[in-house]
Parts: sequence; structure tokens; C-alpha cells
Amino acid sequence: MRKLLIITGPTAVGKTKIAINLAKKINGEIISCDSMQIYKNLNIGSAKATEEEMEGIEHHLIDIKSPFENFDASMFKELCVKKIDEILNRERVPILTGGTMMYIDSVINDYDFTDAVKDDEYRKYLSDLADDHGKEYVHSLLKDKDIESYNSIPFNNLKRVIRALEVYKLTKKTIGEYKLENLKKSPAFDYRYIVLNMNRECLYNKINSRIDKMLEDGLVDEVIGLKNMGLTTMHQSMQGIGYKEVLEYLDGKMEYDAMVLLIKKRSRNYAKRQLTWFRNVKNSTYINIDEETEFNIIKKIICLYET
Repeated sequence: MRKLLIITGPTAVGKTKIAINLAKKINGEIISCDSMQIYKNLNIGSAKATEEEMEGIEHHLIDIKSPFENFDASMFKELCVKKIDEILNRERVPILTGGTMMYIDSVINDYDFTDAVKDDEYRKYLSDLADDHGKEYVHSLLKDKDIESYNSIPFNNLKRVIRALEVYKLTKKTIGEYKLENLKKSPAFDYRYIVLNMNRECLYNKINSRIDKMLEDGLVDEVIGLKNMGLTTMHQSMQGIGYKEVLEYLDGKMEYDAMVLLIKKRSRNYAKRQLTWFRNVKNSTYINIDEETEFNIIKKIICLYET
């Protein structure tokens, strides 16, 4: 069975550095599992590693889409599985690294994204409804039917909103429940799922410091450039934490200090949601990186991979 490593954990915990140093030890290549890093021109706010920080390690699925395009887990799965096979064919180790939980799950659980459940007439009805009343109105219909999708799918991603409503209409199940019922019975990969974690207070301090560093490095200027390209909060790429808040600040909807506090608060809340998700992952291994040296962390991961 195809073998791979997964290095994940909450935002700002230090996944990238560990993954790069691990890759150097085991002849690995990194596949980014980050819903913002797939976009070109989104560099500072998505915490992309610089070429210098990559230290010569091959990285994949970064800068592959225009920020005007939508992207979802089904697209990620298709591209990621292809990259995994290419890396394995080179007799190297694929290392999935990132914190977008659904992207990782779509690969290791082999989600079936086909339209087996389909109602073209209902899709057209919802599309017409969006034309007449706006995408936000159609998105609001999810609230009483599929609160998880309501919270996770941006209102402007009409295709995914319609799909979630369509699945609920036909199955009376949320799209998350529907996908879980349609997983393939056998695992797609022999994987080791490593969750990097640290003391909660230390993590929150790292998140706050990271936001400060992003702003020092020019996050606002980066967003000004994106805005000048024609990007708005209506685009999926601009829904990411940091980008949305800066756009609202630039549009005069909040003061600078309020913007900074909001980015930090939403980043901490995102870390909480990630940790809740990871706790429900079966066969995962937690490593508290504030209790181990980097040498021991990498040694432990290599031992897990080789078992």
C-alpha cells in the first residue's frame, strides 16, 4: 500500500520547519495542505515558506491557482493523489503538511465527491434564487439544515452552497454526514498522522506574535495590491483570516487596532477548531513540541514512519 506521512497541527505551531527538516532526513518532498497557500500572490497572510526557508526541499500545491478562482477539497484530492504517486515513483517520501483538515481527510479517507445524488431541477431553482435575491440569501437557507456547511462554506461559493442544499433535500443528511457514509471501506494509504501541539497559552502567544510579524512584513500592503487587482471579500481567496479583515479595514469598516485584535481572535478560534477536529482523528499521534527537542521530534516521527 502507498505510504505517506502527515504533519499537521494548529495554526502557528511550527509545522513547516519540522516538515522541512524531516524531509531532509528521509528524502522527502512536501505537499502543502493549506487552502490559502494554493493561491498566487497570497504570501504573507498565508504564511508561505520563502525559497530560503524551504532549504532546497521540493514543495507542491503552492501558487497553483489564481486568487480569482474557487478551489475545494475535491479538486485538492485529485491533485494531491497525483502528486503522491509522482513522489513515490521517484522513490521519495510524500509528506502532507498543513492545517486544512478537510483537505487532509479527503485524501486519507478517499472521499467520494461524485454527484451520485443529483437534482438538476433543484440546482437550477437555487441558482435562479441567487440571481433574484443574492448569494447570501441562498447561503442563509443552510442555517437550519446544515449548520456546519453554513459556517464553513463562504456565501460566494455558490456551487458548494447549492451542493450542500441539494444533498440535504435528497437525503435529509448534511453533506458531512453524506460524505462519511460514502467513504471507501479500505484505506487509500498506509499513513502516519502526526499532530504537533504545544501548551495552549504558548500557542496563543505564538499566534499573536505571528500576526504582529505578518503586519511588520507588509500584510496590509499585500492586501492593497490584491485589492488593486480587483479582489474583494466576494472572492473565496479573500475569505482567509487576515485577508478579509484587512480588506474591511481598507474599506473603512474598522480601525487598524480593531482589525489587529480581530485577526488575532479569529486565528485563536481557528486553532481551537483545528484541535477539536484533530482530537476526533483515529490513529493519530500527538507530539508536544514544547516538551521535546527538534532532534527528538524528528527522530520520533521517523520511527513512527518506519514501523
